[in-house]
Amino acid sequence: MRRSFSLTAIALAIGAVIGASGHSASAADEYAYDPVHSSVSFKARHLDISWIHGRFNEVEGKFSIDRENPAKSTFALTIKTDSVDTANQARDEHLRQPDYFDTKQFPTIEFKSTKTKAIDGGYEVTGDFTMHGTTKEVKLVLMGGKEHDFKKVKRVAFSTELAIKRSDYGFDPKAIGPIGDEALITIDCEGVRE
Repeated sequence: MRRSFSLTAIALAIGAVIGASGHSASAADEYAYDPVHSSVSFKARHLDISWIHGRFNEVEGKFSIDRENPAKSTFALTIKTDSVDTANQARDEHLRQPDYFDTKQFPTIEFKSTKTKAIDGGYEVTGDFTMHGTTKEVKLVLMGGKEHDFKKVKRVAFSTELAIKRSDYGFDPKAIGPIGDEALITIDCEGVRE
């Protein structure tokens, strides 16, 4: 009887350890970027009198949200520069050239978080933003984060805007003038998990 009790106690202890580690491993929810319900767009001044609008059609990303410990949450996004689309084929081809995005040498724009903090209505995320071969630290305010369950697929979404100066990322100075130095990037990102 005592031996049976000991085996039962050991089994319960092992179960508790496995259960605890399983809970810890599943504390963070993993989401994949949903290209159908997401977008990365931008705008820049033209001759300082109007805005040129565009978007990137090929984007991938993933993020991990730890609601119990938000500081452990991570965010990553990869944009294919060759997919730039301003609704004008000639301009898009020019934007792919070395004086602009130089898509052959720099095929991606990337963001990887290094620090996350929960704020009212979302997260403040610090990370490395890499474009045109240059990496700089940026801070994003991601608004959103409420999970929605639709047809057995869990979804969560965030929106943010980022202002950058192309001169900070090694763009050809001759290309800064007719099109302004500053660009505004808008990211509306929806993530999915089963």
